[in-house]
Parts: sequence; structure tokens; C-alpha cells
Amino acid sequence: MSQQTYLLQPKISEVMANINKVMIGKEEASLLSLVALLAKGHVLLEDVPGVGKTMLVKTLAKSMDCDFKRIQFTPDLLPSDVTGVSIYNPKDMEFEFRPGPILGNVVLADEINRTSPKTQSALLEGMEETSITVDGNTVPLSNPFFVMATQNPIEYEGTYPLPEAQLDRFLIKMKMGYPSAKQEMEMLNRTSGAHPIESIASVISRDELVELQREVEDVYVDHTVNRYIVDLITGTREHEGVYLGVSPRGSIALMKAAKAYAFIHDRDYVVPDDVQYLAPFVLSHRMILTSESRFEGTTAEEIVESLLSSTSIPVKRNISE
Repeated sequence: MSQQTYLLQPKISEVMANINKVMIGKEEASLLSLVALLAKGHVLLEDVPGVGKTMLVKTLAKSMDCDFKRIQFTPDLLPSDVTGVSIYNPKDMEFEFRPGPILGNVVLADEINRTSPKTQSALLEGMEETSITVDGNTVPLSNPFFVMATQNPIEYEGTYPLPEAQLDRFLIKMKMGYPSAKQEMEMLNRTSGAHPIESIASVISRDELVELQREVEDVYVDHTVNRYIVDLITGTREHEGVYLGVSPRGSIALMKAAKAYAFIHDRDYVVPDDVQYLAPFVLSHRMILTSESRFEGTTAEEIVESLLSSTSIPVKRNISE
């Protein structure tokens, strides 16, 4: 689906302009990141090294005056390296909790598939529950809290692929891709001296971000649009090329993402175009294809696109419903 072009909400427009000072040709990735952030969701970014994944997250955090933390996942990483650990203080004769990097506002989980499932689960618990468990105690996470996890789709040796049930925890899965030759030339020009990220300042505060997240919750979704979402989800469960369709969590995720997308484009209501644009990013990683589909080279994105083409689009509200 092609990205819609609408007037952006004023505060979001400022953030996008700030990101564009650092990132070149990554408007869609920036926009989708903001969709997930405003919907209180998280992003799985699957792409090759060196295309700007870390820079995107750092710029996003700096633009919103958020605390940025980075976790480099490795096979020997322990859950306590993510959540934090209690250390005995002999002076006070009691244990003190030393918070881990998951206690930041914006967390980059770099190469999440390189660590063990036990350590992955420590991060995924926080993503789902907005809290972590340390020594039997529940520790609430920061507000706002946003995770962007990355994984390299090329190298599989020594990795622990995320199970489908854990992939479902991410609101959006996306790729960034290589820049064009023109964009790469511009990138060289911008970074020939000091890096642009060093000069950007925050354009909204953490409190303003939390308020924007609250306003997203008030965006109106009509009954007909919800029916359209359910029809798409049901289509994934009935498609002959799909072994396991999208769960109800996917329905909720698509609705929340559509509300955030509408808000970003300065609307207080969702239209079917919002759902159509976001569906491939929200639904594709929540499906398990049949072995026949995989053998034929069919992708989950292609199946979602076919469902978008075959599912009836609501054109007006039925007052009697």
C-alpha cells in the first residue's frame, strides 16, 4: 500500500522535521515508529546492519527529551543484564536495586535474536506488562516506554529466532532498506563534519508525549471500520495459504495503530485507508504460512495485500447497525 499524504498534526510535524535533519529518505520508517510510540506499542525492525536503525531510535528519543537506553543482545547476556539486579549494601545492611537498561523511556534492543529465549523473555515481559519482576518484586517501567528491537535477516548462525507468540508482542514489523544513490550522497555531505544528531534539540517534552498518547485513545473508530478490521483478520484465518491466522490481539493492535495514524494526520476519527495502509506492517508477522505457501515463495505481506484487495471496504456508515 502506498503511504497517504495528509497534513500532519502540528507537534508530530515538528518531530518529523527534527528526524529528517538526521535521517535521509526514511520518512516511512519514522512515521511508523511514531505510530507505534503513540499507540503505546513496540517495533521490530528487521534489516541489514548499517542502514540507520540505531540512529533512528536515538533521534526519536532526543527529539522527545526521552531517556535513551541501548541493549546489545549477545548469547551470554543474562535476564538481570536487562532488568537490573539487587546488590547488597554492607553500609546500610540491605539490598539495593540497580536498574537495568529496560528502565529507560526509549530502548533499543539490538539484535534481539542473538540472545537466549530466557533473556528475550525478560524484555518481552516488560513490553507486555509495562513492568518487570526482580527478586519476586514488581517494578513498574518508565512512562512513556517504547522498545525498538532489531534483528538481522541474513545471518542465522548462533541465533534464537523469536517464536510466533513473541513476535505477536510487537505492534509493527518493518524494514528500512538501503538509501538511493542521491540520498547516500546527501548523507555523506551531512556527515562530513559533525554528525547532525549532535545539533538537534528536543521539540516536545516527555509530558507532552504522554498527553499525545492519551489523546490518541480518544480517536473515534466507527462500527463499520471495526467490522472491516474483523473481516480482514477473519480472512487470515480462512486463507488456504495460512496455517495459523492472526489472533484477536492482532485485531486490537490494528485498531490502535489506525487510531495513532489518524491522530498523526490531524484527524480525530479513523478511515478505512488508515487500516489499509497499516495492515501489512501490523498483520504480516502475526501469521504462520503453510509449508506449501513457503515452498511456492509466497510471503505473508502478499497474502495481506490479497486480502485487502478481496475484502469489501466500508464506504458509508449504516445507521441501522
